[in-house]
Amino acid sequence: MPALAALREVPVESAVPLLLLGLEQEAFLVRSLSCAGLGVKCNPAGRQALVRALEHDSDANVRAEAANALVSHGLEQAWPLLLDAFRRDDQWLLRCSVLSAVAEHPEADAVRLLELANLAIAAADGTVRVGGAEILGRLVREGGAAAGGVAEAQQARELLQRLQADPDHRVVAAALNGLQC
Repeated sequence: MPALAALREVPVESAVPLLLLGLEQEAFLVRSLSCAGLGVKCNPAGRQALVRALEHDSDANVRAEAANALVSHGLEQAWPLLLDAFRRDDQWLLRCSVLSAVAEHPEADAVRLLELANLAIAAADGTVRVGGAEILGRLVREGGAAAGGVAEAQQARELLQRLQADPDHRVVAAALNGLQC
């Protein structure tokens, strides 16, 4: 792990082969840290390895870190992969990582945020639904101006109003918070 951390100082062309080697290790923590490193040391080989990890790694921690790292390679390229992973993988950690990575990305537009929030609030896991409600609240607060869409802000408001009846009190709290402008 200290060796992986030290790769921050190493040029991309030298660091990526070592990070790729880290993805082949048995310890999930080494694979997870390698994914994080490939999010910092971006190149096509690293991106391909992150896609493989997102789609095939047996550990949710590694898949979540791969999703987060893929966003560093560009939201436009990562979006279809993240959306697919969110739909097929019901692990709350992966889903929360996708929610966070997309919501924090400066290129995330209202249409994508609303689509992802809709998927999140339909999830069985309360933590994922809270994340979806928080994104909806952001869309309402931004009122469509910064987020890119007035229609999306209105849809977000309507969804938050419905979430006030969610059986999970955390989701209700996030919905009420999102409706306070």
